[in-house]
Amino acid sequence: MLHKPELLAPAGDMEKLRVALNYGADAVYIGGKDYSLRAAAGNFASGELAQAAAFAHSRGKKLYLAVNIFARNEDLEALPAYLRQAAAAQVDALIVADLGVFALARRYAPALPVHISTQANNVNWQSAAMWARLGAQRVILGRELSIAEAAHISAVSGLETEYFVHGAMCMAYSGRCLISSFLTGRDANRGDCAQPCRWRYTVQEEQRPGEFMPVEEDARGSYIFNSKDLCLIDALPQLLQAGISALKIEGRNKSAYYIANVTRVYRQALDAAYAAGEGYTIREEWREELAKISHREYTHGFAFTQTAAQAQRHISADPVRGYDFVATAQRLEAGQLILQQRNHFKPGDTLELLLPRGGQLDLPVTELYGELGQSLSAAAHPQQTVFLPLTAEQQEALKPWKLPLVLRRPARKT
Repeated sequence: MLHKPELLAPAGDMEKLRVALNYGADAVYIGGKDYSLRAAAGNFASGELAQAAAFAHSRGKKLYLAVNIFARNEDLEALPAYLRQAAAAQVDALIVADLGVFALARRYAPALPVHISTQANNVNWQSAAMWARLGAQRVILGRELSIAEAAHISAVSGLETEYFVHGAMCMAYSGRCLISSFLTGRDANRGDCAQPCRWRYTVQEEQRPGEFMPVEEDARGSYIFNSKDLCLIDALPQLLQAGISALKIEGRNKSAYYIANVTRVYRQALDAAYAAGEGYTIREEWREELAKISHREYTHGFAFTQTAAQAQRHISADPVRGYDFVATAQRLEAGQLILQQRNHFKPGDTLELLLPRGGQLDLPVTELYGELGQSLSAAAHPQQTVFLPLTAEQQEALKPWKLPLVLRRPARKT
């Protein structure tokens, strides 16, 4: 019998949390302003945790809070109070990497389940079983593991397991990298990675200072640490048979558009794979949609092999992007869709509003209005609120869906 895993999506702020749930996530993982490994995300203030948890629970979904830094001594002083706040907010689990943080979580938030972060290098069943004996509920498996290895850990460890299926891959073992600290002073293991693995590099020989020799890959230089992105949309049958508890989408720093489109594709594909069993076939439209978000070349990573998949480098500093994220649809009032701008658009453009169960609603922009009712020649300012009149037919097409939803258009040629 196939096991249907939870679909787990990222959220860097409250809007992205709502988007992730609107587009089909079973659970969302977030970080607070402190103690998580995505300091550049908007993140959630302590007072927002209860609001986020209540919203997820109102949808019958779960909320997990990352407390997954490798803490230094000075990080520990305020941590007990933060853990008590998380428990009071009724988040559904804590995500922890550091053994000291784990011990504090068990002491100060004993009712909260603990999920062990991929940063803790969970790559064998004995390690997982040890965490089970300490009281953990779930291990988030390292990206270095194949599906077959994950299946073995799921079967014998006594713990729930979580497996990454989509998103950026780090060039370092389970993401534990010091390059950012050395080059910029920003500590990746405390949430502030500058992503120097994406930078352009050359080689300099010791006796030839100032003579830089590129390791040729393309005309613009060498990106020797720059991994492709993980995509396992066509591996869902194997993942369903592996007994894995949750499939995880990476991307707390990513846009609401990224979260919406990836979540809705995997929602459709996971439901189809579970219903079809061995008869599952991937739809070409799903591949096409995943190609429309900003991404690096896709790879299966280590899912089917233990060889160094990250040596399959994306040979540019720049991701591939076919579409621009232009707005979020916040509300529908008096026949107008109230949008919050994320990228330039104007009358004459046709926007695509992504529908949670696939497809899109095309919205030709014939008129745009500002908050004072003035006609606009463009939505040109970041976070600008604009009003887009809809036809009666367009309004009817939106009725089944909860807002916010996201809008895009094909990327402009440069």
